[in-house]
Amino acid sequence: MPTPARDELLVEVLACGVCRTDLHVSEGDLPVHREHVVPGHEVVGRVVAHGEDATTFRVGERVGAAWLRHTCGECAFCRRGDENLCPRSRYTGWDADGGYAQYTTVPAAYAYRLPTEIDSVALAPLLCAGIIGYRALRRASLPEGGRLGLYGFGGSAHLCAQVALAQGARVHVLTRGEAAQRLALQLGATSAREAYDTPPELLDSAILFAPVGDLVPVALRALDRGGVLAIAGIHLTDIPALNYERELFYEKQLRSVTSNTRQDGQEFLELAARHGVRATTHAYPLGAAQQALQDLKAGRFDGAAVLVNEDAAPGPGATGA
Repeated sequence: MPTPARDELLVEVLACGVCRTDLHVSEGDLPVHREHVVPGHEVVGRVVAHGEDATTFRVGERVGAAWLRHTCGECAFCRRGDENLCPRSRYTGWDADGGYAQYTTVPAAYAYRLPTEIDSVALAPLLCAGIIGYRALRRASLPEGGRLGLYGFGGSAHLCAQVALAQGARVHVLTRGEAAQRLALQLGATSAREAYDTPPELLDSAILFAPVGDLVPVALRALDRGGVLAIAGIHLTDIPALNYERELFYEKQLRSVTSNTRQDGQEFLELAARHGVRATTHAYPLGAAQQALQDLKAGRFDGAAVLVNEDAAPGPGATGA
């Protein structure tokens, strides 16, 4: 049972989404920030106690804990509203123990108030996959009614697609696996093809969700003049040499995505509630976290896996698929 600091909430975990970043942390693709850290940063939980300075949430209230856990508030990036670039930022499930446990802590200033109409299992993937997908969509500068390509269609991409579709975009999905392609079409995508295929029309914007550097030139070639490719992942295999004429000329742009701001999270959760954005989820008991990570790595499910704390006391919004 962790003890909350003065500015922290102690949270009983109800559900925790399984993110590809958890896989990168557990397999060493990302450098170790804390030995034997408990992964998990898509946490829906119930406040059971709080430090003396963390009084913005009530005991019993349902809250969300996400990837971004701390920023300094003093550097040039924080002062200009780009706290996601803070050099002293810290992260849930990387720098501090996360939600693959019955209890965790979260600084009250970085906890989210959650829509009451969405149950805990459906909410959990929104807290990273959804927020990062939303920031990636913003970084891709998709014009109104534009043509968007999504490379990879897991937890983050299938939420991003719903936001883009709600905003009037035509969405083309390029991904491996028939289950993911079927889900894309069910959600309203115009087309769904294999990852290295060419979409049926040139794209205004594209987002790379798959951590596969070989797809960068593929996606750049699919862009129309002036198009933007945003890379959404925290980890990417090496990008092959790019041909300037084929892949970058005509003012195409290549952009990365680094974490998110708290404002991104608030905006996305409001959009999700307004437009009915929902995660396709596959529930695993909390003790099956390793199996969920391996199933994610192998691409054995569409949508997102969610760990459920079956020992948590039932309450409003505590369960559901």
